[in-house]
Amino acid sequence: MRLLHFLVLLLGLAATQAMAWGNHTLASYRAFERMPEVANASSVTAEPLEAFLRAEENTIEALLASQEAWALANLESYPEQPVELAFHADPARTDEARRQAFLMALRVAPNSRFALYIQPDPRNPVGGANLPNSVVNTLAELPGPAHRFLALKPGEQVSALAVLATATDEPDYGLDVYLWEDSPSTWGKLYGFGAQPFGNPAIAYASQAPFHMAFLHENRLVYLAAPFVKRSFVLLRSQQYTTLSALAFRTGHAYWGWRFAGLSLHYLQNLTQPYHASLAPDHSSLRLLGAQTLAKTGLYGMRNELLVLRANRRMVLQKLQTELLLRDAANRQEGAMEKALHNIERDKSYPDWSDRYLREVVSLQACNAAAPLAQTLVAAMPAALVSDPGLDFGARDTAISLLGELGRSDNPEHARLESAIAELMLNLGAHSRNALRGILRAGDPQ
Repeated sequence: MRLLHFLVLLLGLAATQAMAWGNHTLASYRAFERMPEVANASSVTAEPLEAFLRAEENTIEALLASQEAWALANLESYPEQPVELAFHADPARTDEARRQAFLMALRVAPNSRFALYIQPDPRNPVGGANLPNSVVNTLAELPGPAHRFLALKPGEQVSALAVLATATDEPDYGLDVYLWEDSPSTWGKLYGFGAQPFGNPAIAYASQAPFHMAFLHENRLVYLAAPFVKRSFVLLRSQQYTTLSALAFRTGHAYWGWRFAGLSLHYLQNLTQPYHASLAPDHSSLRLLGAQTLAKTGLYGMRNELLVLRANRRMVLQKLQTELLLRDAANRQEGAMEKALHNIERDKSYPDWSDRYLREVVSLQACNAAAPLAQTLVAAMPAALVSDPGLDFGARDTAISLLGELGRSDNPEHARLESAIAELMLNLGAHSRNALRGILRAGDPQ
């Protein structure tokens, strides 16, 4: 029980910032721009979600029923969809009613925007007026300065790469917010997911954590002490959007084929982030137990320090990865991050895509990499940022340039850390492309 109490706190802190890789779009442009299936794809016609749903509601009805059957058969602790949420074709209803029925059948936030827009490639700047955050995002929190949104008009031609890369960041814009019975929303009471298993249900961003993190390879002690750790739904979202993408391709809706593919890849890419696949990469279960044991006697120092350090290290890793990608883009030279994301040769070393790939390949790999990565991060970064429990990095990160911090010393561990992050980007690129190949095979109408 002592470990259980500590894990509750640890998961709560981990979930306060559920973003895994900052802006996924930055990495996705590089990961796919040299993949022949994307680079050689024809431009697609921007299509409102309502038009896709109206044209294909009969096939969507059958697909969503098959998704539910798959989830019941394959996902541990999966809460069955309430029968009243099942999607049924009804050509007589309005576009808005059909859209709401679709979103609620998926059990995503029914106020999700699904606007027509792109994020331009920072390596190839373009002009145009920026869309306000609120057009694409229901969250009050503004995305980072690397985000820029440009409007698309229905019928406008747009590259498959731009649609795909843009959509890989979209699930962070409120799609998975307040979906629990203890959430401050009307829909959370209807969706049947139960109480939020970890994270703060009162905080919008934290409420999405069980859909964006999955701790699938913890030791037996953790699962015995805290069985709620298993209640995450990353695999569900991946399956939903993967199969929707294949359906859209098969039925001639290429825009939504690429866009649903990008949505599905967000969840895969989250699981390449070791802090989203490993509960406590910095510390052993025994140390967690020791910290909680001391806390039970009134000595909270060790426990609180571990909580803060885990949060700070995860945010430092996320911010440094973003800064490295933006540096490569600004220099317009293929740096270490871009080389890693471009490396298609690594793809062949993994099995073909299947609905077991996220668990057996992506998550396992990230979990195994977590402890060595944490050690490298601590050795390379200034101690004030990653080893000082008195620092709240999240409150100061916009004022801190991590590349600037690294440039102030000649620590030989810097190169090792960049290499470790490049290896994570190599994995992200390879797994994303393998998943996309699987989607395109399933979406081939022949």
